[in-house]
Amino acid sequence: MFGDMMGLMGKLQEAKAKAEATKERLKTVLVDEQSNDGLLKITATANGRIKEIEVSENLLQDKEQLEDYLILTLNKALEKAQNIHDTEMGAVAKEGIPNIPGMDLFK
Repeated sequence: MFGDMMGLMGKLQEAKAKAEATKERLKTVLVDEQSNDGLLKITATANGRIKEIEVSENLLQDKEQLEDYLILTLNKALEKAQNIHDTEMGAVAKEGIPNIPGMDLFK
């Protein structure tokens, strides 16, 4: 029984290390999004950090339109980033959690 517990603890430590490595890697995964007409472009990481915003000169003439574009495009970029993040972290969690009877968390 003690050996089983040590093995379980080892697997949990390994899963934690893989999760940390995945978080670091996701900092380098870039997500690009743009407005439908291409006047605003956003680049974010899969960890949800904005890396770059590119604004067309045309949008700089209309503050309200620029604000609307920023909200819509930032939300789309961050949603994409979150989906990638959740998928990657979910895979790590599923792989790292040992099969414990009665604990079918990821089926």
